[in-house]
Amino acid sequence: MAEVIGIDLGTTYSCVAWMNGETPVVIPNLEGNNTTPSVVSFTSGGQRLVGLPALRQAVTNPENTIYSVKRLIGKKFNSPEMEMIRKKLPYKLMEAPNGDILIKAGNEIYTPQEISAFILSYLKECAENYLGTKVEEAVITVPAYFNDHQRQATKDAAAICGLKVLRIINEPTAASLAYGFNTRKNGVVAIYDLGGGTFDITVLEIHEGIFHVLSTSGDTFLGGDDFDNRLISWLLEEFWREHHIDLSQDKFALQRIKEAVEKAKRELSFTPETEINLPFICSSDKGSLHIQKRINRSFLENLTHDLVERTLTICQQALNDAGLTTSRIDEVILVGGQTRMPLVRQMVADYFGRQPAARINPDEIVAMGAALQAKIIKGSVDDLVLLLDVTPFSLGIETENGGFQKIIERNTTIPARKTMAFTTVENNQRRVRIHVLQGESERAEMNKSLATFDLVGIDPAPAGVPQIDVTFEIDADGILRVSARDVGTGREQKIEIKPAAGLLPEELQEIIDRRKKEVKKTYDEEGLL
Repeated sequence: MAEVIGIDLGTTYSCVAWMNGETPVVIPNLEGNNTTPSVVSFTSGGQRLVGLPALRQAVTNPENTIYSVKRLIGKKFNSPEMEMIRKKLPYKLMEAPNGDILIKAGNEIYTPQEISAFILSYLKECAENYLGTKVEEAVITVPAYFNDHQRQATKDAAAICGLKVLRIINEPTAASLAYGFNTRKNGVVAIYDLGGGTFDITVLEIHEGIFHVLSTSGDTFLGGDDFDNRLISWLLEEFWREHHIDLSQDKFALQRIKEAVEKAKRELSFTPETEINLPFICSSDKGSLHIQKRINRSFLENLTHDLVERTLTICQQALNDAGLTTSRIDEVILVGGQTRMPLVRQMVADYFGRQPAARINPDEIVAMGAALQAKIIKGSVDDLVLLLDVTPFSLGIETENGGFQKIIERNTTIPARKTMAFTTVENNQRRVRIHVLQGESERAEMNKSLATFDLVGIDPAPAGVPQIDVTFEIDADGILRVSARDVGTGREQKIEIKPAAGLLPEELQEIIDRRKKEVKKTYDEEGLL
């Protein structure tokens, strides 16, 4: 019998878990570790490596070692965020015909979905090896502030590796499921999730097995990578000041610096001082040059203090949306590896007025919650557990003069359904165009376009007379359906919102077919077929 699993597909590390009876258990990878680096590398010999073996290629093969792909998935090549991140990546990014991102490694071109699929495929293999059975279904987590495009791209990645997604669930919500299911505590909980690439805060109420999300907020470009980059930038500036050499143009040196910085940051979480020592970082007319810097915890904290402050501003937004103050929070749960930083823990404790919950592994709790949700969906959990999540963004339509009318506000509990009446703006208008948008700005152009459709056949009438009822409906999986109905004639037009970007169905199928051929070839070569 095939098993179902939960997967935390992280920016820097990923984790997979399953339910052993009534207990969520993390599945070790093939190296015996509970977490797997979210890294894929392509060697000169044509070999594809995933996880720790790929991470070991980062210094010697930086142009073909892909990491932090979660920051790319579902994004546009020319978006402001990507303009910043492109300069810091050693591998090459290209623009797809539809404006999405492509990744060049060796002589091949990959989508972020394919790179993510390689990571998911490895996690699937680890689970099958551990459980001794096929794995075909999974619940996969994403940041709460992922938009529709990013969520659909994650689903596409799963489809490429042969995984059926039972549900996409928000990472903080998954963490709260694991926490609440294990502790059996009731109350209002804040999940502070600061991972490698993203930050989310979710406020929810747990009561007798009902997990009711009250609000969520976040930033998909705020995470541990940004803390690393502060230290990297400082080292580059110091080296330029001392030697007038720009190491940012040397991909091999930059990757060595990145690894040293990550190591130093981790060490400063449990020791007050450490050293970054990189001999022979480059050569000059004066001979070989080195980096040797002693840094202490307070220096790193001063360098990154404003990043933690940004997370607390977002926390305040979530509390405001929930209509709560910090005094109403009964428990604070930290999720994500960056929350091991003492500064983060202290500032969060000061902000909420209480110490975060202890005895929780921030790297594993999300995958454990995803595994629990998978079993709930399959009806295999004895205790009644009901999850009521929210939509992270407001949804609405464009109005006259480029305005934006919200129909479903952000942090509305899903499933949800709401109807709003509109009318025509011209005399004898026979059709209206419905432009569906996602976002918070009052201006349509500042929000994300999801779909456009026309309602035709309206009876001629003076402007303002016809009544057009527009209905937004979101199901438990976050799928949005929009309809427009002319009350006078009864004519109606409906549409299911699918991302206007990403892989087309035929492109996705082509990648899936290519992936199947690769797997068959591997099995043939190893004599397994």
